[in-house]
Amino acid sequence: MGWIITILVGALCGWLASLIMKTDAQQGAIANILIGIVGSLLAQAIFGSWLNIGGADVAGNGFSFWSIVWGVLGSVVLIAILKALRVLR
Repeated sequence: MGWIITILVGALCGWLASLIMKTDAQQGAIANILIGIVGSLLAQAIFGSWLNIGGADVAGNGFSFWSIVWGVLGSVVLIAILKALRVLR
């Protein structure tokens, strides 16, 4: 069940981040899932471990409101990085 929850939360986070960053038209479902999962891990590393912002360590740890919030924030950062590298437009 853990992998299914990870995929569903990753898809939700990636999709919401792609709507915020206006890249939804060029991303498919697989890209949304991958960006959501990697974005959650990025949020956990940057905001939780490096900056010690409270609550960011829950990113990528299951289905909760804060996990989704931090996952979307990490996914937005990832999409911004991909846009800067011109991988996404």
